[in-house]
Amino acid sequence: MLTIAISKGRILKDTLPLLAEAGIEPSEDLSKTRKLIVPSVCGKVNLVIIRATDVPTFVEYGAADVGVTGKDTLVEHGSDNLYEPLDLNIAKCRLMTAIVTGKKLPTGKIRVASKYVSLTEQYFAKKGQQVEIIKLYGSMELAPIVGLADCIVDLVDTGNTLKANGMEPLDFIMDISSRLVINKASMKMKYQQIKTLIKTLEVAVDNRR
Repeated sequence: MLTIAISKGRILKDTLPLLAEAGIEPSEDLSKTRKLIVPSVCGKVNLVIIRATDVPTFVEYGAADVGVTGKDTLVEHGSDNLYEPLDLNIAKCRLMTAIVTGKKLPTGKIRVASKYVSLTEQYFAKKGQQVEIIKLYGSMELAPIVGLADCIVDLVDTGNTLKANGMEPLDFIMDISSRLVINKASMKMKYQQIKTLIKTLEVAVDNRR
C-alpha cells in the first residue's frame, strides 16, 4: 500500500487530475467526505488529506510515502531528509512583499508580518535589511492596515485580495508551485511503485505544458 499526503484546497484540486492519469482516483468525493484517509479505487493507494504545512512532516517521518505540497512550504520546513524529484507545475503563484497602496517602507528597521518566518528572514538578510518578524497565520492584509506591520510577505496569485484591501505587491521573492516529495526509506522499499508513479506524473505534467 502506498500512502500519498496531499494539501487541502487548491493543491488537492489541481493534483487529482494528475493522479487520475496515473490510475489513482479516490473512492469517495473528497469535496464531500470528512474522512482524512481515503482509499483509492484501485485499492493500492491511500490518500491522506492534511494541511499543507504538515505534508513535509508526514513524509519525512514515514507517515506518508509520497506528498504533494507547495515549494513555499518545503523551503519553510527546511529539511534535507526528503527527495523532491518533480515540479508538478500546478497551484502556481509568487511569494512577494506587499504594502499599503501608495505608501513607502520607512527607513531603518521595519516590521514584517508573515507566516513564512524562515523565508522572510532569509530574504531580508540577503538585502541587508533589519526586520522584526511578526508571525501571523491568516488575514495577513490586516497587519499593515491596522499598523501592526509595515509590510507583509505572502503568496500572491491574481493580486485581487491585496487590491480589495487597499494593498499592492512590492518586491518579488520567489516563484511557487507544487512539488512531489518522497520519503527516503520508502524510495528504497517501494522503489518500483514510486518510480512508476514519478514517470507517469512526469508525462502528465509534460502533456499539460
